[in-house]
Order: sequence, then C-alpha cells, then structure tokens
Amino acid sequence: MHTTVAIIGAGPTGLLLAGDLAHAGIPVTVFERRSGTSNLTRAFGVHARTLELLDARGLADGLIAEGARVRRLRLFNGIELDLSRLPSRFPYLLITPQYRVEHALAERALKAGAEFRHGARLTRLRQDDGLVTLDLEDGDTVTADYVVGADGLHSTVRQSLGLPFPGKAVLTSIMLADVRLATPPEDVLAVGGVGDAFAMVAPFGDGWYRIFAWNRDNQVDDRTPVTLDEISAVTRRVHGTDFGITETRWMSRFHSDERQAPHYRVGRVFLAGDAAHVHSPAGGQGMNTGLQDAANLSWKLAATIAGRTPEGLLDTYEAERHPVGRMVLRSSGTLIRAAMIRSAAGRLARDTLGRILLGLPPVARRAAGIISGVGISYPGAPRAADVTLRDGGRLYEALRDGRHVLLTDQNPEGYEDRVLVAAPGSTDGTACLIRPDGYVAWRGPAADAPAAVARLLP
Repeated sequence: MHTTVAIIGAGPTGLLLAGDLAHAGIPVTVFERRSGTSNLTRAFGVHARTLELLDARGLADGLIAEGARVRRLRLFNGIELDLSRLPSRFPYLLITPQYRVEHALAERALKAGAEFRHGARLTRLRQDDGLVTLDLEDGDTVTADYVVGADGLHSTVRQSLGLPFPGKAVLTSIMLADVRLATPPEDVLAVGGVGDAFAMVAPFGDGWYRIFAWNRDNQVDDRTPVTLDEISAVTRRVHGTDFGITETRWMSRFHSDERQAPHYRVGRVFLAGDAAHVHSPAGGQGMNTGLQDAANLSWKLAATIAGRTPEGLLDTYEAERHPVGRMVLRSSGTLIRAAMIRSAAGRLARDTLGRILLGLPPVARRAAGIISGVGISYPGAPRAADVTLRDGGRLYEALRDGRHVLLTDQNPEGYEDRVLVAAPGSTDGTACLIRPDGYVAWRGPAADAPAAVARLLP
C-alpha cells in the first residue's frame, strides 16, 4: 500500500491534519492503534486561538453550542486571568471534552476523503531521499511520501527517528475520575489548591463531571488503583465539599511530563502534538498547542505536494512551532510550580505578586494572549484578525476554502487556483495576503499584490 501522507495517531492533532490535507485533495491515510472510539478524555479546554482555527474549518459554532464558556480563568487562590478582553471573536475558554473535538474533526476528515486504518500499530519506520516505509505490527508494510507522527508521549515515530525526548515528570500520581454530583459547583470550572493538594472539576455537559485531583502526601505508581474515597477526600480538602459524588464510571491515575523533541522534522518525517512536546496540565494548553501545530503544517505539506511553494517552506514548520512549544513549556511549568508552592509564606508571596502583576493591563494582556494563543505570532507573520468583508462575511469564513486569502479592494487576475480574493469592509489602499492558518504572509500596496503572490506562491 502507498499513500501520499501517512499520519500516525488519530487524536485531535492527527485528525485536524488529516482533514486539512484531504480537503486540499491530498491522499492521506491515518493509522490508529485503537480499534474504536472512546469517550474518555483528559483535555477539556479549547482556547480562543484554537477556536479561531476551528472556525476557519466551520467547526467552532457546533462545539460552542455544546460547551460552556469561561471568561475568567482561575489560576490559584482567587487569582484570575481575564479572557473577556481578548481581541478575538472568542474571548473565553470553551469547556468541552476532548472527545467532542475529536468527533467533529474525524467527521470532517472522513467527509473530505481521508482514509482510516484502526487497529494498525506502527512498529518502526525508515526513510530514504524519496520514500518512507512503515512496518505495522500485523506484518503489513506501507510506503508514503511523507509521514507525520501524531502518536503521543510514547511516539513510535519519534523513537524510530532516534530523537531524544529530554525532560522530566513535573507531576506524578494525578488522579482522574468521571462522576455524577448531587450538588455540582456553581462555577463552570471549579479549580482550587492548598499547596499540598489540588482538585479541578469540569463538566462533560451530559450530567457527568471529570475530577482531576492530586495529593502531595500520596505519591504512588500510575498502576496503583484510584479509590473513590481518595478522590472524595482530596476534593473536600481543597473545596470544602466533594459536591455530593453519587456515582462513578471510570477512575485512573497518570503522571504529567515536561518534554520537547529537539527537532520536529527529520527528512520526510514530522512530529506534531504530544509526539513533539508535552506540558503540565496548567493552563490547558496541551491539546491546543497540538492543534495549532497541525494547522501550521497542513497547508505547507499540501502546497509542497502540489509543487507550488518557495524553497524551504517545510523547514518553516519547525522554525515557527518549536519556539512556541518551548514557550508553552515555560508558561505551563511556571503556573504548575506556582500552584504547588508548599510553604504558607511562599503562597502569600505568590498571591501578592500575582495580583500586582495581573493588575497591570500590559502584563494581563500578554498573559492572556499567551495562554489563549491569541498573542502568539511568528517572525514576520503576525496573527490575522477576523476582519469583516465587504459582502458581509468574515475573513475566517473565507479561510474555510483552504487557500490563501488576499484581502484587497481590487480584482487581480491570474492566480485564482491558489488564492481566494476577498474585499475587506474597509481599506486604506493596502492589500494583505493571509495564510491558510490565519497568519499574515504579506502586507503592502495593492498594486504590488500580483508580484507578492507570484513570489510566495510560485
């Protein structure tokens, strides 16, 4: 079997990438070791920048209709981050379980023509200058022009490339439980910590809740069973109540690492999502960072395969996304370490400094921009705002076409197959070329647009 692009892993990162490539007409096959779907999930938060990217794929509104919005993100001990002032159509954190995001992305990918092979476990890969060969556990061999490893923390793709994954466990013995509650918390997202313990309660939206709990005084192996008494005791310790747990359907224990691969590309093979970087759960940035990896890589792969790309475009994936992964490691690591401060004096200093800093508007805006992703741009490629178009539509609706969008009030000709031209609602005589991932590729006088498009999209 041969496929143009093989994606290893059908989590959110792999699914968004598969949908984008299939939408662009690129033959793509997703290989997933799981045989079926699951309603179990770790991620619950979809940040503003990710919602913008999902909006550019026509998926945001459906998820928002089923989720709950959090406009102030509680960090610790009453310190909150105001998201309501984000310069975005989505000035909030959307609380919705990861499996709903996966279902929406999988449905889009299937409709676009992506192929899926479930129960297919990769054992190793090897590559030469023109081809990548995949060996599967069932003895089958697959070849591909390009491969993307979106296969998580224990990525077989990364291991086959011989890439290290330096870092360490930042939190061990994190407990998870899916429960029903007699008296659910008033806040959509109930977060609390007391130095030696923390507990977060998040809704699935169907009457079930996920409790994330951690107890410094009971650090055990991931394989140690979780008891409901343990979950209840930690939740009461942190929140003063266990919210009346009445039923449980699943409990587990895991540890959280901080790691990043030194490279996201080796030849024809790429890493994305947790295969490339893993972070602490603080700030809810893990799934979001992976989805943004996929949005950055998908259009570059599609353009390269179509033969319309400037030299070195694929190298910009690592150049742009590796620094973002490093920044997320720092920001999430800072948050989790601040939340885990043990001494009363240390927590008092943290709370005092936190309130002072987040009381400064420039600091608060920057912090909200980093956590939400809205404040992240690439060198020479700032994030594009969702401007209104002359026909009443929006830029991110125009991006659903999958092509670059040229914002101009003129009507240039000759590159309709590469670029969608859209007139902005207001203009100052300049034109702006927007990449399919919602970042600005070029801005300048409208008269220079044809030359700019020819240079950037040969």
